Amino acid sequence: MSIKPDWWIRERALEGMITPFEDALVREGVISYGLSSFGYDLRAAPEWRIFVNAFNTVVDPKNFDTRSLVEYEGEECIIPPNSFVLTRSVEYLRIPDDTMVVALGKSSYARCGIVANVTPLEPGWEGHVTLELSNTTPLPAKVYANEGIVQLLFFQGDRPETTYADRQGKYQGQRGVTLPRL
Repeated sequence: MSIKPDWWIRERALEGMITPFEDALVREGVISYGLSSFGYDLRAAPEWRIFVNAFNTVVDPKNFDTRSLVEYEGEECIIPPNSFVLTRSVEYLRIPDDTMVVALGKSSYARCGIVANVTPLEPGWEGHVTLELSNTTPLPAKVYANEGIVQLLFFQGDRPETTYADRQGKYQGQRGVTLPRL
């Protein structure tokens, strides 16, 4: 398996792997997004699900209680101290059958105590990427919509025997912020 450079990503993007696709790194006045040397920086959509403790609910991936979330739309989102927010990528992805993608947090946010969960995107998966962001600080933290939020790294290898699409994975084709499914 090998990590893929910008020309490989550009070729796949033109085949519909990333929509919309930004052919170069956009950096002026924003947290960077678009094509980089060995990856692609996704943008956060202005759709947020902020975790709150108003109803003293328990976060349970097998029985998710939506009362633990506040839905919010906006160009900026404040993550409460020691809390968590969900958003989605602006971009819709179609991962080739011979490619594994890993989403990692951007250093600009990490340096402020905002951590993005490392998320794998399996061969054959497609959809908006639901992104999980934690504020590890004792202070409120701000994140921005329509700016870079995570970097994708692409690894190409042999096609697995069964792809995510083949097994009809539960998050296949997701649109919008997608909550846990059993």
